[in-house]
Amino acid sequence: MHAPAPDPPPRATVADALRFAFGTLTVLPVPLTRWDRAAARGGMLAAPLAGLVVGSCAAASGLLLTLLGAGPLLAAVATVAVPAVLTRGLHLDGLADVADGLGSGKPAADALRIMKQSDIGPFGVVTLVLTLLGQVAALAQSYEAGAVRGAVAAVVAGLAARCALTLASRRGVPAARPEGLGAAVAGAVPVPAALTATALALCAAAATGALLGPYAALHTAGALLFALLAAELLLRRCRTRLGGVTGDVFGALAETASTAALLAMTLA
Repeated sequence: MHAPAPDPPPRATVADALRFAFGTLTVLPVPLTRWDRAAARGGMLAAPLAGLVVGSCAAASGLLLTLLGAGPLLAAVATVAVPAVLTRGLHLDGLADVADGLGSGKPAADALRIMKQSDIGPFGVVTLVLTLLGQVAALAQSYEAGAVRGAVAAVVAGLAARCALTLASRRGVPAARPEGLGAAVAGAVPVPAALTATALALCAAAATGALLGPYAALHTAGALLFALLAAELLLRRCRTRLGGVTGDVFGALAETASTAALLAMTLA
């Protein structure tokens, strides 16, 4: 006599999805109550919403400083610092680890071992410094053009960072390791759902840019697309070199998309 099949896990609710998104992608005090594929699917679809919140917090800090009389450079530094604080620097750490792994030129297993080490190598240090300098420089230029323009750039960057994670969680993208966040979310999101979330993110970016006029709405949507393309190129490189995604790869994708969005926002 065969044992009865186990009951399938319950479908994830909207609350489960939001808890997963904010509980794994931010340090906001949101309890993570489920860690299964259903919750991961919903959470990664809700990732752009978490990006909007992080980007809005970053924008608020820059706006506040400019209202208090701070210059564009100081506002830019604060705007870059807020997402780092709200993620405990995990995305920046992932970027450094991926830079060390890819820069090592070693086979996938050795590169993954290098990425798992707690120290940061020369590739990681240089990548971190250049990325943070690029983010600050791009935001400072945006703030020089106006406080609202700088704030819009911050929101779009936060949105781009997490939307890149939604796309990287789509079906067909494997995990490079059998454990960790990468394994939990790799391939969890159906492709149509990922594209729908991306379309909604584009609408949100355009609506944010509309605060500056019709052209800015198109500009912000274009900046988001450019950011997602940059992240997709890095994702393809990681799939080729590492065999798939890891938590560090997700962090690197977020920082790459954020930086690319900020750079695109500086272009006329």
